[in-house]
Amino acid sequence: MIPQRPPIVMVDVVWSATEDGAETGLTVSTDNMFVRDGLFREPGIIEHIAQSAAAFAGYGTYVRGEKPRLGYIGEIKSCTFHTLPPVSSELRTTIQLIAEVKGISLVSAQTTMADMPVAECQMKIFIKE
Repeated sequence: MIPQRPPIVMVDVVWSATEDGAETGLTVSTDNMFVRDGLFREPGIIEHIAQSAAAFAGYGTYVRGEKPRLGYIGEIKSCTFHTLPPVSSELRTTIQLIAEVKGISLVSAQTTMADMPVAECQMKIFIKE
């Protein structure tokens, strides 16, 4: 459901996807390009959230039998990091659609690890036609 390919894939499971949101996950591996000193760093968390939003957008194209389209982060707003997940952590991210207009989606995201908050933000995603 996402157009990314290794080594930049930051979503390894989609637990649910609907018209209003999605729930995705990632198990942080030692060979992840965003791991430094045994911790999954902020750019990786942002990329994981962006790909979670892409999986949400890709759900719609998937059910219509279309290929996933490229999306771009247009804006990241109100981003808070609570902790950096260590290697082997299982992240769970919930994406909720706030608004969608002309190929631009505004979503809120919350990422957790073992029910502890990791990060939350709002993100504008532009989907390329």
